[in-house]
Amino acid sequence: MATAGALEHTELPPPAAPPAPVLRRSGEAWVARVGLLLRLVASLLTLAAVAVLAAVAVGPRLGLYRMETVLSGSMQPTFNPGDVIIVTPEPVTAVRPGQVISYQIPIGDHHVESHRVVRVLQGGTHPVIITKGDNNAEADPWRAQLTSGTAWQERLVIPAVGRVIIWMRQPLLQRVCVLGIPILLAVWWLIGIWRPRPAKTDPA
Repeated sequence: MATAGALEHTELPPPAAPPAPVLRRSGEAWVARVGLLLRLVASLLTLAAVAVLAAVAVGPRLGLYRMETVLSGSMQPTFNPGDVIIVTPEPVTAVRPGQVISYQIPIGDHHVESHRVVRVLQGGTHPVIITKGDNNAEADPWRAQLTSGTAWQERLVIPAVGRVIIWMRQPLLQRVCVLGIPILLAVWWLIGIWRPRPAKTDPA
């Protein structure tokens, strides 16, 4: 016997999507973070290199100032070994007692010394001076004549920066920099190549 009506048609829900690969996503996130960190480090190193180049090379080349690394403790506590002092030019006719100037000593190897002027024996365009280290008991055992038209007076002390400069001059560190920077750039480049690209989704 036939029955009236029809059976109701029930639609089954679509199958659930498989869970996202958590491990792969965490790996991709880690690679992205490392790449971002390397780009940030490279940018900071570039900015620092440009700033150091401008400070160390451009300013002194233009004659605006000089940077002298302190190697002895003869001027303590005014400045200490490892400090960097900034000296600026002024006419030798303006040199007076109390100033700290950088000049070539008139004996021995004629190295540059940064000591305080304690007496001007002769003025004029080629003054003769006596200097002394603040930490020394006696004045320097020479009389220095400033033969050029420019004296270099101490204006600013940058503590401990000279230690970094001396450290960076070490042969081992220079080798590490020569090898390490290219390796760092190569790793950064490889991470950019190996980083997975986002999957393209087909339009519905």
